[in-house]
Amino acid sequence: MAGARKKLQERVALRRTAWKLADIVVLFLLLALLARRAATLGDTSTTWQWPWLAALVCEAWFTFVWLLTINGKWSPVRFDTFPEHLLEADDELPAVDMFVTTADPALEPPVITVNTVLSLLAVDYPDARKLACYVSDDGCSPVTCYALSEVAAFAALWVPFCKRHAVGVRAPFMYFSSAPDEAGSHGADFLESWASMKSEYDKLASRIENADEGSILQDAEFAEFVGSERRNHPTIIKVLWDNSKSKTGEGFPHLVYVSREKSPRHYHNFKAGAMNVLTRVSAVMTNAPIMLNVDCDMFANNPGVALHAMCLLLGFDDETDSGFVQAPQKFYGSLRDDPFGNQMEVLFQKLGGGVAGIQGMFYGGTGCFHRRKVIYGTPPPDTVKHGTTGSPSYKELQMKFGNSKELIDSSRSIISGDVLARTTANMSSRIEMAKQVGACNYEAGTCWGQEVGWVYGSMTEDILTGQRIHTTGWKSVLMDTNPPAFLGCAPTGGPASLTQFKRWATGVLEILISKNSPILGTIFGRLQLRQCLAYLIVDVWPVRAPFELCYALLGPFCLLANQSFLPKASDEGFYIPVALFLTFQVYYLMEYKDCGLSARAWWNNHRMQRITSASAWLLAFLTVLLKTMGLSETVFEVTRKESSTSDGSGSTNEADPGLFTFDSSPVFIPVTVLAILNIVAIAVGVWHAVVTGTVKGIHGGPGIGEFLYCCWTVLCFWPFVRGLVSRGRYGIPWSVKVKAGLIVGALVHFCTRN
Repeated sequence: MAGARKKLQERVALRRTAWKLADIVVLFLLLALLARRAATLGDTSTTWQWPWLAALVCEAWFTFVWLLTINGKWSPVRFDTFPEHLLEADDELPAVDMFVTTADPALEPPVITVNTVLSLLAVDYPDARKLACYVSDDGCSPVTCYALSEVAAFAALWVPFCKRHAVGVRAPFMYFSSAPDEAGSHGADFLESWASMKSEYDKLASRIENADEGSILQDAEFAEFVGSERRNHPTIIKVLWDNSKSKTGEGFPHLVYVSREKSPRHYHNFKAGAMNVLTRVSAVMTNAPIMLNVDCDMFANNPGVALHAMCLLLGFDDETDSGFVQAPQKFYGSLRDDPFGNQMEVLFQKLGGGVAGIQGMFYGGTGCFHRRKVIYGTPPPDTVKHGTTGSPSYKELQMKFGNSKELIDSSRSIISGDVLARTTANMSSRIEMAKQVGACNYEAGTCWGQEVGWVYGSMTEDILTGQRIHTTGWKSVLMDTNPPAFLGCAPTGGPASLTQFKRWATGVLEILISKNSPILGTIFGRLQLRQCLAYLIVDVWPVRAPFELCYALLGPFCLLANQSFLPKASDEGFYIPVALFLTFQVYYLMEYKDCGLSARAWWNNHRMQRITSASAWLLAFLTVLLKTMGLSETVFEVTRKESSTSDGSGSTNEADPGLFTFDSSPVFIPVTVLAILNIVAIAVGVWHAVVTGTVKGIHGGPGIGEFLYCCWTVLCFWPFVRGLVSRGRYGIPWSVKVKAGLIVGALVHFCTRN
């Protein structure tokens, strides 16, 4: 009798008793503040002001957001994986199709994509013939295609080197960013091999960075790019490496370049459209039952990442528990103390772990392993109605997947549950079939983008697609390995950071107000109530902007208008907001400390949250509002990636890359207004209190609370205060200053007109 199979994964519940108590304390103080305000408004013997009513509404909203946060963090778990048990078993592992997406060679330099692709080609897997790497180039760049063709030649040297020496980090630019330890256990042969390989990589990087598009187009190999425009060109598919003839365990995965057809007459649905094309192209070429997708800057940092993912995909008794496996986003060469608040370490550790304990981690758009049949919209086994056995008919599959016979046949094998399903024919012989399913009009009359594939209708196609999967009844798993599975680069500078936040906020609000709302998913689908509330934490980001903006304006309004919205120091309710403020700040400071981060990182993230809310989230709110009214359309903005060749330290030529930079974008106007307005309000308040010695207004006018509130706001917006007096890219442009100044003048007039 064979022995019991060793477990591949273990779900471990994490205790957080003290944190739960702190959650309740903050909630109690919020409710106490609401009760105090409500009692003041209901007291007919006291004349109250509209700022108190506005504060009550805003604080009620803050309480709601806190309840959502408590739900998301309440029951965290982690998943331990045991890839050594996977390798001990004789079971054949399923094939994996790996997708890399890039959209703009200027904002996403090809050398970044090259390093990501090389790291994927070198991952550990028992049979490299079961892996295929597809690169989607939405920029239709011959330079990108040239760079990938060079990769195929370099990989023949790089992959064996990594396997032979058990290299830990297999993105060359990161691996060669530090010299080997000559005093260590490495022999002379290794050091010679290391130097030779570094020389080859430096030559590769130099050829790619110095590549000239005009010269490339003269090569017959790239003739398909001649006359092609970024937004108007036929489908271009090139098999750059075919590993079908290699022996088991030898060579490296297939490498395929894909640039889907673009036409001005067809809407291309941004990244979601590119992912759906990759899904169809890979289905007719290799048809692996598992798919991995990463952004072009997110390289595989852990060479065993595919094995860890298989432990989670194959290690549950019920596959419903692992519809997809998501790795947290982590970053290399990140700036110290996260000055732009976009590394999200605490978000993934605290909120991510908590959501993983409900119905599963959100899909993050990169670093995610999918079951192909889940992407195809197949429901979990336990939801299939009794008596509905057998495969769907050809006609049903045609209506869902389109007219390609090869795609229909491949989808039938996937939906039937064949985890070892894959196409083994020669890759080059399937290019014409792949071009057919890559056409821009192929999806017409099908279910692609709705019930099948990545879902259209939002700029955050990742959140929307993951939500659809959860609504169907699947669960997901958080894969947090050591070392991290993937590493990417976080944007730096004010414009890039706020552009990213604005795009995310626009997308989640599009989801919230659409037919894909998580609320509807809970009512009519299988999205669990707690998972719905967890999605709302993210979906209400832009909705928070009007409330937080209103609350930010109350302080300066009261100082300018001689009114108040906070209790006086002599009032018995004064200590409620004071205790709430201190408890809230200490709570988040301790979270950062618990995650191994500094107090400076906590402050930077708190400051950036205030800045983001009043800028990126506010503009996202207005953008979606105008789109809903039919007055505007959302525009997908690609975030600039920093080029990396041989230096993974994150160093730059700037004196201080952590300083906030500005441009003339309207996203900077609201925060500039708030910074100037609070400075003016403090000056006017001091004038009234010190120089004139009189403070008029109901309830005796503003007190110490309003002064401290405005001072705290100025501290939070200090990068903008510094930007008012700085020059160059570190200074706020005059166009923004003038617009902000006019708005401040109007607000001051409004506040002081009585």
